[in-house]
Amino acid sequence: MKRIYILALALFFTANAMAQTVPANFAPVLAKFKQFYNNAQPDSIYAMFAPEMKTAMPLDKWNATTIQLKTQLGNLVKADADRYVAPTAIYKATFANAVFFLNLSLNSQNKLVGVFFTPYQEPTKTIQMDASITEEPVLFKMFTGTIPGTLSIPKDAKGKVPVVLIIPGSGPTDRDGNSPKLGLNGNTYKMLANELGKNGIAVLRYDKRLVGQSVTSTKEKELRFTDYVDDAVGLINMLNEDPRFSKVIVLGHSEGSLVGLLSLRDQPVKAFISVAGAGRSAEKIVLEQVEKEQPKFLVDQYKTMVDSLRKGKTTDYMDPQLYYIARPSIQPYLMSWYRYDPYNIMKRVKIPTLILQGTTDIQVPVDDADKLKKANSDAKLVIITGMNHILKEAPADRQQNKATYSNPALPLKPELVTAIVEFVNGVK
Repeated sequence: MKRIYILALALFFTANAMAQTVPANFAPVLAKFKQFYNNAQPDSIYAMFAPEMKTAMPLDKWNATTIQLKTQLGNLVKADADRYVAPTAIYKATFANAVFFLNLSLNSQNKLVGVFFTPYQEPTKTIQMDASITEEPVLFKMFTGTIPGTLSIPKDAKGKVPVVLIIPGSGPTDRDGNSPKLGLNGNTYKMLANELGKNGIAVLRYDKRLVGQSVTSTKEKELRFTDYVDDAVGLINMLNEDPRFSKVIVLGHSEGSLVGLLSLRDQPVKAFISVAGAGRSAEKIVLEQVEKEQPKFLVDQYKTMVDSLRKGKTTDYMDPQLYYIARPSIQPYLMSWYRYDPYNIMKRVKIPTLILQGTTDIQVPVDDADKLKKANSDAKLVIITGMNHILKEAPADRQQNKATYSNPALPLKPELVTAIVEFVNGVK
């Protein structure tokens, strides 16, 4: 299906909000929404919008998008309450042709201030850590809040052990490597912590700012790429001061690779591991992804927005179909992210480096790993056949590949674990 489902209209979740029972005042709103949607009356739904939502979404665009949505999904058969995260009620919406999460946000007058469709997935299935590993909570305090994490340590370790800091990838990805908003449910980082722990290596994985159980006064529109770097530096120093660890190794996955590269300078890090890391600026990578997923008129609008970012200006209106990557509140972050070139930064890395890349990664191609290797000839490059972006076995077919993102039962590629363990054990 084309990516037309995301109608992100002034809807943002509080990072530390707790799920609650859906309030009764949502029931009549949901009933009207279902009635008007199934009767192809998007203008009647529009009449339920609060003034600020009407400002964000003109009537003609709402009508066109909703009609297209109904054509693809069919009628809304039922909507079962899943949870409530103020001010948003989240429903498991069963359409004739698919199942999605339907998110509705109301103001104090019971007017809609948010409508958001996201891919439905079953509740995250966790994995059991090996009996040889113990886990303990970690809470890193910073000026603007706290970053929570989980530290996995081999139980029977004799003396100090190496510790790997996993820096998560792009988007709202939590410490386990999952992101319900992105349909990502692979438990990648928890699996990696488990496998490394069985091999005598400690691991710290954590929730990014504005993700999971993190608590911060930073708003989305205030977030900058360097905030992630600052958090990583703080965690590096915390691990370095812990007498249980012999050496600190930074592992950055996807966007986390660039965060990791920037966090190495003048820090007590013994080695660096880049996993599925870009070798070009994020601006180029994201543009390629948008071009693959969106029609030309949306690609053109995205390019215009990027041109404005280069001039230091944001774009107030974006088509809702681009909100997942270019909503106004996230554009300052993009501006701060797009300015960095991983190739140039990798050139300055002087510590042992391992570059890992899968051949069926549909987000970052092998060419990017080659670029990172070219930038640092001393780095070790390992290309893993059949490994995708979430470090699992996957075919090259795009749809089949993406289907693995929501399958927590799939194990990590064994070659990935072997390469990391051998590298860490070889670091002096």
